Amino acid sequence: MGLNLTYNDGQTPLDEDEKEGLLIKSISTKGELDEFEQQNIEDAIQWTLTRKFKTDKILSESFIQQLHIRMYSSVWKWAGEYRKTNKNIGVDKSEIPVALKSLIDDAAYWLENNVYEPDEFAIRFKHRLVSIHCFPNGNGRHSRMIADIIIEKIYQLPTFSWGAASLSVDMDIRAQYLKAIRKADKGCVGSPFLVHHKSRIIYHYNSISSTGCK
Repeated sequence: MGLNLTYNDGQTPLDEDEKEGLLIKSISTKGELDEFEQQNIEDAIQWTLTRKFKTDKILSESFIQQLHIRMYSSVWKWAGEYRKTNKNIGVDKSEIPVALKSLIDDAAYWLENNVYEPDEFAIRFKHRLVSIHCFPNGNGRHSRMIADIIIEKIYQLPTFSWGAASLSVDMDIRAQYLKAIRKADKGCVGSPFLVHHKSRIIYHYNSISSTGCK
């Protein structure tokens, strides 16, 4: 039984070779895939809740890969492995390790020099990470979990609610989220970026660019 997927706006299509990495062969639809992935992600969330992570561990290439493994290894054989093909988003596949190291180095500098407030630090890291698009699938959900880990484990603050809705299911929330992401791609880190916390917008990110923010 083949895997027949339809994609929402902003989702990255899988290549046929990547589909072959599906570990649960009975899955045939996007709805079934979403259900199994969500179960795996919930297990990963429980894993993070029961552990303490040092800052230098969180801001490391190995942790970024380890978290993706925790989120998807029950569903995908290639969980935690960098993509081997180019997509409709992200850096060239050969540039992933360099781009990720640059992000980690920048984040260490931001943290050491208190460049950003906690919310903005977490969201800037999340946006840079998803823009690199390290993995074949799950980059958005992975980057949001990283942002939650940063805000909770480094700053001891409550995690984001991300609109208190599933961005994979709620199309209106997803459309607003993607609009904000695309503005951030132009240098406007969410004007507003629609980061919700306990059902209210807590940060409207002022534009970091004087142009391209319409």
